[in-house]
Order: sequence, then structure tokens, then C-alpha cells
Amino acid sequence: MAQGPVLPEFRYRAFISYSHQDKTWADWLHKALETYRVPRRLVGQATDVGPVPRRLAPVFRDREELASATDLGRKVNEALLVSANLIVICSPRSAASRWVNEEVLAFKRLGRGERIFCLIVDGEPNASTLAGREAEECFAPALRFELDADGALGTVPTEPIAADARPGKDGKANAKLKLIAGLLDLGYDSLKRRELQRRMRRLTAVAMLSLIVMAATSILAIAAVVARNAAVVATKTAERRQKQAENLINFMLGDLNDKLQEVSRLDIMESVDDQAMRYFRSLPVDDVNDEALAQRAKALERIGAVRLDQGHLPAALDAFQAASVIDAKLTARNPGNTAWQLAYARLLAYIGMTHWRQGDLDAAKTSFESARLVLTDAGQHAANDHTLQFELAMVDNNIGHVLEAQGHLDLAEDPYRNVLKLCEALVKVDPNHSEWGVQLGGAHNNLGKLALMRGDLATAITEYAADNAIETRLSEQNPRDNSQKENVVTSRAILGRTLALTGDVETGSRQLQEAIDLAVQLMKIDSQGADARADFALYSSQLARLRRLAGDSERATRLLDQSLEMFTALTRQDPDNSGWRREFAEAQTERAEQSRGKGQADLAQRQVREAEAMLAALLAQQPHDRATLLAEANAKRVLASVTEDRQDAQRIAEEALQRIQSVTSGREDPRLLALEVQALLALDRTDEAKPIIRKLWNTGYRDLALVEVLRHAHIDYPVNAAFTQELATRMN
Repeated sequence: MAQGPVLPEFRYRAFISYSHQDKTWADWLHKALETYRVPRRLVGQATDVGPVPRRLAPVFRDREELASATDLGRKVNEALLVSANLIVICSPRSAASRWVNEEVLAFKRLGRGERIFCLIVDGEPNASTLAGREAEECFAPALRFELDADGALGTVPTEPIAADARPGKDGKANAKLKLIAGLLDLGYDSLKRRELQRRMRRLTAVAMLSLIVMAATSILAIAAVVARNAAVVATKTAERRQKQAENLINFMLGDLNDKLQEVSRLDIMESVDDQAMRYFRSLPVDDVNDEALAQRAKALERIGAVRLDQGHLPAALDAFQAASVIDAKLTARNPGNTAWQLAYARLLAYIGMTHWRQGDLDAAKTSFESARLVLTDAGQHAANDHTLQFELAMVDNNIGHVLEAQGHLDLAEDPYRNVLKLCEALVKVDPNHSEWGVQLGGAHNNLGKLALMRGDLATAITEYAADNAIETRLSEQNPRDNSQKENVVTSRAILGRTLALTGDVETGSRQLQEAIDLAVQLMKIDSQGADARADFALYSSQLARLRRLAGDSERATRLLDQSLEMFTALTRQDPDNSGWRREFAEAQTERAEQSRGKGQADLAQRQVREAEAMLAALLAQQPHDRATLLAEANAKRVLASVTEDRQDAQRIAEEALQRIQSVTSGREDPRLLALEVQALLALDRTDEAKPIIRKLWNTGYRDLALVEVLRHAHIDYPVNAAFTQELATRMN
């Protein structure tokens, strides 16, 4: 019998080569390959690279131990030698990476160039051959050309074997299967067909389980209703059967829902929840004990929370309201039961949050106020219940946010001050209770924000400093609490950028840099954590602006480069996140400012027009969002400054002024007033600008951008010594 080819023994199924900036993709791919189970019917099948294994593990991806700056390192070279395949994660970052290129060259020199597979995650293949698009190239040079006879990179082009995970191409799931098919030397269609068959079997099993549970629940429910109408001697049997039915319902809403979510069968999951809702509606609320009713309300609350997470707001509201009807009866019958009153207040707060997300601020405010009434009434029976007091603080916080969103800044101050009072009392009881401390810090932050919009910079900085001190103390007490570190990042950055508004640029820059450094630490702990990455991007762009205005253009450029790179990744990951898109546009506007400072007016104009288009799309969705209005007004201001045609520049400046003057709430906000001054001066309406300039001087506002504009306009703007003294006194 003829023997098959003698195949070398390899320790690793594959070696993953990637840029450290694509670590998120490397983490995903490594886990996807090592946890993949080959379809049973394919295991053992003979191929040119050997029999098909059950698993693909192990896969090598550790490139931490590099020996020096001049070689790949012994560990990596050894791993390449004993790896059957090389997978390259292809992006503009990896195309520019020396290490990725060296790893591809090393693998090709082993004579295994045909076992190199590419996963395209960003950029464009062979873009280096297209004029003006060279930066989009995703293939490293060693992937694009064959080796010559001496093992050096030649000039003969080659076409790498690639799976394309980009949106609109193969997508992640299909790209993964293409790679696996290549690694196993199997046909992609065959592997995909087997995978679909396996997935359908899994989904069918879960679907059958859900149908069986639903049928069993219905039978038990009917049995419970029939038994309830029977003689008194059958009452206990009926209650037992109803309890069994509701236990099954709880299973459906708990473990079964989790399993359905794992296999992405939201359609069956929603059917399960709908079936549960129908079951609960069929039950009376008067002939069962209170404990059973409380359990029923809790199950309905769980349905509502799932639907809220899914974004199914009307369905979530339906579930929350059904639960609130039950809890209303329970609290009416048991006015002294604090636990049930807290549960009822929490449901009313859920209803308020759902209305909030639907954009119905009036209904949200009504629900939050109803929750407050329940908690206040409960306080008459449990005046010293700390959980109740904290829930009251949370509800007041929500009421303040609604009033603020409605433009009632003066009215919002009362609930915010009540939050401060409640949390100060709680923290006196237990200074180490982190949740109470965080809410106390948030109260200071809210009051600081209101003070800033009133033009009271000294109070704003005092409140922000108090928040930062609280968040820092809590973080020092709980050094392993990463969520608390995120609170420190935010509080420190807000304090820093507000100090910079008073002209203290160096202290403000230092605080912002500390926030960025802490965000970097959090990113190292969790590379996929969106909050830390978003903080890193936002505060890098804000510090870039300060460094540009201070004359440090080189550092400003570096900071903005890292900000824009991160925002690009974030908005690609979640294109619907309006906050990230607005902040991305603001960073793009700052890029235009940098280009303008370098004399590149045409480039600046293109950059700011991109930012303006992004902001216009956001305003179409949220026409009254204050932050987006201000961002667009600033973008128009920059656009007017780089538009050569004077008539066009005047028109754009008029549009910016109209946008600024359309903002109705927080009219005394110095940031808003400063934009108005800059627009008026651009329109040569100096007399209208002067009273606003005087108002800004009185507040102590001294942002470097305004100071520079006034200097060019030959308008005197000295330091406000009285404000400086007041601020120093408060900070001390």
C-alpha cells in the first residue's frame, strides 16, 4: 500500500501575527479558534495537511517576550518554527508594523508561504498602488511580494489568501469559518454547510425545550384555574399547581431566556416573554397570598428589564406597568412593609426611565415624582432606613436630570441639593460605603454643572473639586475597583478643563493628563472596555486643544492623532452611539484648527466640513441637544475662519450666531457667551460683542481661544484679580 506524504509534527496549529493596536481582534480570533469544535462528521477526514482534528488548539499569539529591538526573539522564532500555519490580522496598523512584516518574512523563509492566511479587519488590500490612498494599505510588504532566490523580499507581486471580516464583506462569522477551512484544508462551502446543520440542531433543541416548557406551563396554569374553582378541600392542591406553574415561568424568564440569548434566538425569547405576560394577565390578583403576588410582580419586572435592554420600549413599559398594578395593591394593603414600598418605587422609577428613553420628559417626570411620593410615605414608617434614603436620592437625581433636560435649570437645583443633603447624611453614617460616596460625588458634579451654566465659575470649580476629592478617596480605599477608577477619570478631567477656562492652563492640562494616564491603565486591564477607551479619546482631544492654544503644536498633534484613531475604532464598533459620534466630530473640528494653524486652509476646510456633516446628522435626530448645538456652532465658526470667499464666510458666521442664539437654557454659560462673542466679531459687530465681553470678564472666564481672538481684535481683556483671589480662597 502506498504511503501518504510524511507530514512534520507541529506544536501549534497556528501563529497569530498582529499589531498591538489590533489586540481586540487578536483576542477575539484566538478565543474563536481555540474554542472551535470541528463538526463530528469531518473529524478524521484525510487531507493534504493530515487528518482533520477535533480541535484547533493550541494557537500561539504571545509576542510579549521579544529579545531585543533587532530580532524577533528566541521564543517567537521557536513558535514560528513549530507552527503549522501563520494567520496575519491585516489592517493599516499591521501593514506599518515592523514585527508583523518580520514574522511573515521568517515564516516564508521556512518554506511555508502557502500556509499563510490573512484576516482583513480594516483598510484596503493593495491600496498602496492607488494614488492618494497609500495610508489605507492593510497588507504588510512581506505579504504583497514573493521572496527572491536569496530569501530577500523580491518585486514579484503575490495575492495573499484572505478572509475579510469588514462590514459588508464576509463579516466576522464567515471570515472565521474561511480561516478555519484554510487551516484544516477543507472546502469552505462544506464546512459552512456542516456548521449550519450543527447550528440548526442546536436551535431546534432550544426551540423544542421552550415549546415544551410553554406547553407544560399552560397545562399547569389551566389545572391551577380549574382546581381553584373546585371545592375548598382542593385549595392547597391548586396553590401548589399554581406555584409549580409560576416556578416554570421563572425558569422561562431566567435560565431559558439566558440560553436563548446565547444562541441569538431573540424571536423565541420574545415569544417566551409574551407567553409569560399572557399567563400573568389571566391570573386574578385577589385570591392568592401577598407573597405569590410579590413573586409575580418581580417576574414581570424581569420581563420589563429584558425588553428595556433590547430597546423594546413599549413592551418594557407594558411589563413594568403590569407589575406596578400588583405592587400598588400590595403597598396599599401593607403600608408598613418597607420592602414592598421600595419595590413599588423602583418599578415607578423604571417606568420613568422608559418614558425618558422614549423622549417623553413630562411622563418621565410624573413617574419619578410618583416614586418619590411612595418613598416619602414609606419614610414615615422607616425614617432611619438607609436603603430607602438612598433610593430617594436616586429618584431626586433623576428628577433633576429631567428638569435640566427641559431647560428648567433653576428648578433642577432643588432636587440636586436634596441629593447632596441625603448623601452627606448617609456618608456620615458609613464613610466607606462606596455607592453612597459615588452618589455624593455625583451630587457635587451636578451642582457644579448648574453653576457653570449660570456663569458662576468659582462655584463650579469648588463643586467639581469636591467631587474629584470624593472619587479619589473612594478609589484609594478600593484600589481594585476599576469602575471607581473610571469615576476618577471623569471627575479629574472635568475639573481640569474647567480650571483651564479660568486661564489656569497648566493645572488644567496636568489634570487632563492624569485622567488620560488613568484611562490607559484601565485599557490595559480591559482592552475591550468601551468607557475607558471613550474617555481616552475624549480627554486626549481636549488636552490637544489646550496644548495647541498654549503653543505646543507637536504634543497637540500627537494627542489628537491618538484621539482620532480611538474614535474611529469606537464609532466603527457602535455607529449608533450619538455621544461618541458628537465627540468624534469635535475632535475632527480640533484637527481642522490644527491644520488652519499650519496654514493649510483647504485641508482645514475639508476636515471641518466632515465634522459639520456628522453634527448635522445628529441634530436631525436630536434637534434640541445642547452639546450638539454648541459643537455645530463651533464647527461653523471654524469653517467661517477658513473660508476665503468673504461673502460665504459672513453667511456661515451668521448661521453660527443663529445657532448659538437658538440655545434657550443656560444662556449665561460662559462657553456659550464666548462662542457668541467670536461670531459677532467675525461679523464686525464689535459694539454688540462688548457687553458680552464685559460679562465674561466678570465671571473670570479666560479661555485661551477667547483671549487670542480679543487680542487680534485689539480689545483689552486684563486678568480679573478679584476673581482670581476668590477662587484661590475657595480652593484653599
